[in-house]
Amino acid sequence: MSDTGRFSGDIAEAAALVAGGTGGLGAPIAAELAARGATVITVSRSSAAVGLVPTHHISADLRSADEAIRVVNEVVGTHGRLDIVVNAVGVVAFGDVVSTSVDTVEELFLTNVFAHVFLCTAALPRMSQGGVIAAISGVVAEQNLPGLVAYGASKAAVRSFDEGFAREARRAGVRVIDARPPHTETGLASRPIAGAAPRFPPGLAPASVARRIVEAIADGTTDLPSSAFSA
Repeated sequence: MSDTGRFSGDIAEAAALVAGGTGGLGAPIAAELAARGATVITVSRSSAAVGLVPTHHISADLRSADEAIRVVNEVVGTHGRLDIVVNAVGVVAFGDVVSTSVDTVEELFLTNVFAHVFLCTAALPRMSQGGVIAAISGVVAEQNLPGLVAYGASKAAVRSFDEGFAREARRAGVRVIDARPPHTETGLASRPIAGAAPRFPPGLAPASVARRIVEAIADGTTDLPSSAFSA
């Protein structure tokens, strides 16, 4: 299935695509991968922020299947391979489910679920044997909460997709990691698409969460539950 050779597992040799790579968690993941020697390509709907580390940035809306294919083709066309994909794309909404609008629910699922499905299905046939796809569903995928019902459902859908997709990807020689970190201080809660965030206790540092995810990519881990992250 793969058309870009074999990935040895050495991050220093990897071409790594980080979706949402300009965001509060995606940027530290991109930086951690770059610090370990990877060639990092970020993708987001916005232009790359000043000071980010990628070799190049692609502006694209991954909620479109055609855009996901374009991004993957550009990475492979430019760098000759695709070894690591990290999806750190996400939006959040707060409020009880009855008062959550249809438009908000659609946006949650388009961004959190559909974009992930489109990116994974575009990437898998082009990835190196031994490659890794890491997705971030989050702790809410383990236990949904009042005021987060629609958001939590979208993240649970990501986790469920990853569980089945991991078995399919294994046949192609690609490992899939579902990461479910506890609340992390990414700033996402201050930018909801609807509602207002409740008062959260202090969250984890994005750099430490990024480091744990990249360690999992490097060491063969296949699942990162919330208990795998420490304060």
